[in-house]
Amino acid sequence: MKFNFLKSIALLGITGLSVISCQNDDEGEKTNKNIDFTTKSKVPAFVFAQPGFENLQISTLIATTDVLPESPSFIYAGQPDGAGFMKNQNGDGYVMITNHEIIQSVSRVYFDKTLKPVKGDYIVDAAGGQTRLCSATLATPDIHGFGPIFLTAGESGQESMVHGVDPFGTANDKSRKDRVLPALGKASMENAVPLTKKAYPGKSVIIMGEDQSYAASHASAGQVIMYVSTVGDLNNGKLYALKRNDNVQVETTMTVGNSFDVSFVEIPNAKNITGAEINTKVNDLKAIRFSRVEDIDYRKGSAKNNREVYFTATGQSSNGTTPVEGYTMWGRVYKLVLDEKDPLKGKLELVVEGDSTPGTGVINPDNLCVTENYVYIQEDGDSYYPDAKHDSYIWQYNITSKVNKPWLNMNHKRTDAAWNTLYNTANNNRLGSWEYGAMEDISDVIGVPNTFIVNIHPHTWVNNDFKNADGSGLTSNTEGGQTVIIRNVQR
Repeated sequence: MKFNFLKSIALLGITGLSVISCQNDDEGEKTNKNIDFTTKSKVPAFVFAQPGFENLQISTLIATTDVLPESPSFIYAGQPDGAGFMKNQNGDGYVMITNHEIIQSVSRVYFDKTLKPVKGDYIVDAAGGQTRLCSATLATPDIHGFGPIFLTAGESGQESMVHGVDPFGTANDKSRKDRVLPALGKASMENAVPLTKKAYPGKSVIIMGEDQSYAASHASAGQVIMYVSTVGDLNNGKLYALKRNDNVQVETTMTVGNSFDVSFVEIPNAKNITGAEINTKVNDLKAIRFSRVEDIDYRKGSAKNNREVYFTATGQSSNGTTPVEGYTMWGRVYKLVLDEKDPLKGKLELVVEGDSTPGTGVINPDNLCVTENYVYIQEDGDSYYPDAKHDSYIWQYNITSKVNKPWLNMNHKRTDAAWNTLYNTANNNRLGSWEYGAMEDISDVIGVPNTFIVNIHPHTWVNNDFKNADGSGLTSNTEGGQTVIIRNVQR
């Protein structure tokens, strides 16, 4: 995107908060008998399992046309992306916080103890969001050492910033513009992901991706950026950019099977300079020029695992058929292993790439969800490359075996006339016309093992009734959206 968070998920022992990554727990944990996975929505799930994963159980959690009994005028807007999921501190149910990218807003949906959605509101509207809001991370004291705060990244050009939003804040504050965090830099941000407090005790280490392609006016292309401070200080830390120690900036010089020594170099006075100035500075510092760094997530489990970070480079092409020299076209996933003592040092390697399998392998990876043993790679195929041979997948990459398999697919039903009348009203039959938002492990929060939610952007499902979902009157998008719940997910 564009847009996830999603993109990290974790258990918050006291508050029961979950963030957009994925937490590993014992498979024998107690199952919550109150949860009812029966679909409450009239909208069928827009995804289905790929061969080999037929044991996945999928149902709709919420969709745009659903009417919630305690707030019947609430509209769950289109393009749901970054998210956080938590127990309701004021009741016996749950709360989900969700970015809606295209309308620059953040919704809050309340569920009862059975997981039925009962009411919703907006805690950020388009006036307060100011820019497209893509992936997000819910930072919490138990996992990250600070918060709770919803870190949602703005992605509407090089002057965009990360917002810090109180997930329990009043909806009356939804138009506030003072929640941006300039110390975390200015860029077309996709996500801001704090590592766990056990990764680097006494420090907050937040890693961000810049969803920017190369252009003559933006020669630095997409960056991986790191913010480092004392725990929870989002105003006085230092900002760094990722570079190879040999000063090679060209992305495509890195190939699968090779590892590169890297470091993060400081961007001086980053808090007080413009995004344009940051772009110039990182290029002068010989930072690696990636093609659109979108989502980021860390491996779950031990402190060592938490210092293993994965990120996507979605890729670019000026005409849909020709690569831009030096940059991935079909997309890549990288693994960054940070030094045990110093987060500014590490090893970088390429683990998944689509350029050697054009159109049949990975196509424009966007969001990520990393568990202890797998990386779930979510595609955004709406670049519409003519050689694309499949709709947007979620891939399951096995960290140990390095095997990458198609795991989930979009259920377009293009030959079903009734389906097209309802959900393909924009009449776009191109492959990859729908995309994924955040994928999040909610197992620990609801007490049911191996349970995840996935956000869906069915871009061709449009209806004028969906307009102005946040009540701001500032956006005209009429797309619908959906969140599904998936059980039996391997972690």
